[in-house]
Amino acid sequence: MTETSIRTRAGFGYSLVLVIGMAAVVGSALGFQYIGGYIPCELCLLQRQPYYYGIPVVLAGAIAALAGAPAWITRALLAIGGIMMLVGGGIGVYHAGVEWHFWAGPTACSTTASSMTKNAGDLLTQLNTIKGPSCDAAALRIFGISMAGMNVIASAILAAIAFTGVRKTA
Repeated sequence: MTETSIRTRAGFGYSLVLVIGMAAVVGSALGFQYIGGYIPCELCLLQRQPYYYGIPVVLAGAIAALAGAPAWITRALLAIGGIMMLVGGGIGVYHAGVEWHFWAGPTACSTTASSMTKNAGDLLTQLNTIKGPSCDAAALRIFGISMAGMNVIASAILAAIAFTGVRKTA
């Protein structure tokens, strides 16, 4: 095998692992929301955006590697995916700090979903005005770590995978 084909395979492998990992993390969050009934707050929704944008970018890197495109394209797309995971982790750190009351959260996170009306006639009106739960209360903690904290851990692992892939495809 030539060195170029080894780099191509590595770029494809790291991209694929990253896409699967990102999809698993955001898929878990969506599962907690739609199956578990946990209503996400404003910062929870914001933490998902790097995954929503990152999955297609890194998938494009996998396709580029598979198609035999120059290695720099796969490296660049992996690097962008890694940067997106760092951003997602940063948002998670901010959100965890809000949950632990280290600092105040955004004002968009101050309403609670429990104020929703039980009257069906008012329901459509209130759907436009009621926001998700407060960002400063963790909906779930596992071993003392909130979902925002879990996102920080997942984002750090995924960023490490992405940057390792950048290094291995160089």
